[in-house]
Amino acid sequence: MFVAMTENKKPILGKKVIFTFAGDHGVTEEGVSAYPKEVTQQMVFNFLRGGAGINVLARHAGADVVVVDIGVDHDFRELDGLINLKVINGTKNFTKGPAMTRDNAVRCIETGIELANGYAKKGYKILGTGDMGIGNTTPSSAIAAVLTGRPVSEVTGKGTGITDESLQRKIKVIEKGINLNKPNSEDAIDVLSKVGGAEIGGIAGLILGAASNRIPVVIDGFISTAGALIAYCIEPKVKDYMFAAHNSVEIGHKAMLDKIGLRPILDLDLRLGEGTGAALAMMIIEAGLKIYKEMATFGEAGVAEKS
Repeated sequence: MFVAMTENKKPILGKKVIFTFAGDHGVTEEGVSAYPKEVTQQMVFNFLRGGAGINVLARHAGADVVVVDIGVDHDFRELDGLINLKVINGTKNFTKGPAMTRDNAVRCIETGIELANGYAKKGYKILGTGDMGIGNTTPSSAIAAVLTGRPVSEVTGKGTGITDESLQRKIKVIEKGINLNKPNSEDAIDVLSKVGGAEIGGIAGLILGAASNRIPVVIDGFISTAGALIAYCIEPKVKDYMFAAHNSVEIGHKAMLDKIGLRPILDLDLRLGEGTGAALAMMIIEAGLKIYKEMATFGEAGVAEKS
């Protein structure tokens, strides 16, 4: 697949990068997460210090980590290692109206495209997606329900580990948001604007941009796949440039992968996000590429063929 994506019979994996897009979500007001939204900004600082799971696994995979503030409800000022491309200070509570305007949704997508174009010019050969945003499994489940046509209850999980009671509330919150905003399942940007998130839009744009540059992109977990589904519904051809890193523990993840037509590389009940699954899958992809390029055929090795 890597060879086909790059249209190069002897590809060199070269420089690798994982983008962790960060954004906040107004729907956390409805008690859909076990953690307060302040954790988003706190985790951004952790990424910049190099202490998060994505930092550890990216170092192991030999990939750079790029942290992007696309929608955090906090002013980070100028910080080394942080790319400030803020479109909004968090989405609005979609149980009371659209999560963001259509213009802002488009800007989020354009931001991801511009990042992909920029890193293509810098010589990066494979991109990975990641996310950080307390409450972002809620908009991801909403996107999954609208674009796969599945009932909300079939694509909504416990996210960061909420109780059974909170899960039922989360399902009702998503159903309320969809019923109120009536996102158009034939218009992925409308869905993104009404029930999505800034980081999800950024991920969608990154995938579109990567595909336009014929650069493979490794999709992380549930939230990243919501972005991938938005990108796929905008332009189905991007599927040909995507690797699905893994199938997460979130029940809606497989429904979105099936809708796109992607088969996950790993199935380890991961749930962290950040791009950690993408980092793990990059190592598998690189191993496969080395086998393709370096392993001798039976003929080359002087091994007899079967009779």
